[in-house]
Order: sequence, then structure tokens, then C-alpha cells
Amino acid sequence: MNPYVPNTLPLDSLDHGRLIRLIGPANAALARYDGLLQSIVNPTVLLSPLTEQEAVLSSKIEGTQATVDEVLEFEAGIEFDDVRKVNDIQEIVNYRAALILAKGALAKQSISLFLIRQMHGRLMNSVRGADKTPGQFRVTQNWIGPDNRPIEHATFVPPSPLNLQDYLEAFERYLNSDDVDSLVQVAIVHAQFELIHPFNDGNGRMGRLLIPLFLFQKRALASPMFYLSEYLEAHRDEYYARLRAISQQHDWTGWVEFFLTAITAQAKTNTDRVRGILDLYERMKQRISDLTHSQYAINVLDALFDRPIFESSNFIERSGIPRESAMLFLRKLREAGILRSLREKSGRRPGVFAFSDLVNCAEGRQIL
Repeated sequence: MNPYVPNTLPLDSLDHGRLIRLIGPANAALARYDGLLQSIVNPTVLLSPLTEQEAVLSSKIEGTQATVDEVLEFEAGIEFDDVRKVNDIQEIVNYRAALILAKGALAKQSISLFLIRQMHGRLMNSVRGADKTPGQFRVTQNWIGPDNRPIEHATFVPPSPLNLQDYLEAFERYLNSDDVDSLVQVAIVHAQFELIHPFNDGNGRMGRLLIPLFLFQKRALASPMFYLSEYLEAHRDEYYARLRAISQQHDWTGWVEFFLTAITAQAKTNTDRVRGILDLYERMKQRISDLTHSQYAINVLDALFDRPIFESSNFIERSGIPRESAMLFLRKLREAGILRSLREKSGRRPGVFAFSDLVNCAEGRQIL
């Protein structure tokens, strides 16, 4: 199989007649979601569980087995005996760190090959694939196919490393140009990145990270907090089949149709989930105020939503509440059933608490 030769962008082969019926609903659904985001005073804090969920699901597509609650427990100091589980969790933590790095960078610059390399370095730091040149574009030929089988058995052979830099520079120019529609363009951006496959490992996660970042850059989102991995994980077979159809049959229109359908469905899901989190926030605001009778009630509330599984010492640090008051509040929240204990305090080791309602709300199911 010969190496894939990427299409020149922008594409001139899209069937816009087939896409027009999907473009409007996708943009409308995303706009409703973004309007909700803009109504939130601090979406980064309030919706942090959604970022955690995206990191979990994007990594799950690549084979990791950790869950949202396990990641939060790990970060709160719960120990896991399974080394493989710890490695999976670290991959997820790195994914979130790469997203945060890029969000900060986009306040001052556009998406660039340099930023993509920086993100990849953070993504692959000290995890599986860390020996595959993190933060550096590949200089050897790679391929996708059965494990431990030679290139002759490949199902896809990405572009030759000899031409890789030219393709990447063309990709960067397209990233910073305007196409017919921003959602059509982000569909093409994601697929083109996956097909160029510029890194030795981590290409899938990097390509999915580009989706909210590109929409943020295009001002289709007020914050890069639109996550598509839930839909892509649920439709994994079709996701990969549509990408293969581009490389094998040049079916870009079928891919964009799939992607726009994904945007519409996920925007609705995300909107419902954010509304659920906002409703929970409003209910808890009054309840915590009644329980604490304190000027620190909002500090307590925001700390719970920022990190719903936490050590007591970390809660004190993040909330800025004096230790004695903070410990009193934690005890009252636990007695009221708002918090549950995952690990009791023992000696110098702090207790670990979980705000289960928020974790379950973000996950869309009962996990704690």
C-alpha cells in the first residue's frame, strides 16, 4: 500500500447540496449551547467535570479503561494497586493538561504547528508512547494495521515523512483561513489531521483536542468547552469507517455529513447536561447557605464544583476558608448527605470526600 497523499485544502469536491440540510441545524444547536456557556460567570470552574469527562472518553477511544470517578479519586490521593490503571489515569490527566495549555496560548496566538507540538509534548509526557518523540513530528514511516504485522498488512499508510512538513504547513494555513462554514471546516480540520497522522503516537487524541480549540478560535464558542468524544466513542465503528472512506474513496462529503450530525447531537446532549449542572448549582447554593450560615457559602460551593472529589486539605487550600471553619463545613455537608467519605482521615493523611451529585450529573448516569 502506497502512502496516502492528502487532498489540497480547501476542498473542491464537497457536495454542498447534501450538506446544506445539516449545516443549519448543527450551527443552531451549537449556538444554543454557546449561549448557555456565555450565561455562566465562570464556566471553567462550574463545568470542570465536563472537561474531565472529555479527557476520559477521548482516551477511551484509544483503549484506556479509567473512569471519571477514578481519575478524580487518583487526583484526590486515593491509591491504586493496578499499575496499568495508574498509567491510564495519567494519560487522561495529560489530555486535560494539554487542553488547558492550549486554551491559555490561544488568548495570545492562533493555532500553529508550534502549539500543536507543545500540546503533544504535554499529552505524551511520562505515559505510553513517551518513547515515541513527544512534541516532535515523525521522521519515519508509520502505518495503521494489525499489531506486530509489517506494513504490507496495513489498513492505512499515512503520508511519507519526506513530504510531511509540506503537508503540515498547508494544514496550518488552512487552520488559519476561512472556509464556507466553520463547522464544515472543523470537520475537515479534524479528518485531515488524522489522515496526515503527523506524530508517532497520540494522533487521535490530538485531533479531537483540535475540535473545541478551532471552534474557539473561530469564535463559534466563547470558551473551548465543546466536547465531541462522547458521540465519537458511542459511534466508534462509523467514526473510523468514515475516515477510511476518505482515504480509500475520497468520500469527504460522507465524512462531513457524519461530523455535522455528531455536532448537532452532542450539542443537544451538552446543553442538557450543562443545564443540569446549573440547576444543581442553584439548588446547592441555597442548601449550603442554609447549612453553613456563613459568608463563605459561595467559596464552599465553588470549591465543590471545581473539584467534586477532593482531600480535605486541598479543599481548604482552594476555597480560601480558614481551616477550622472549613473542617466544620465539611462535617456539616457530610452529615447532610451532600458529601460522602471515600477515605477517612487517618493520622496525617487527610480524608477524601466526594460530591456525588455533580459527578453523576456530568457523567449522565449514576457512578457514585
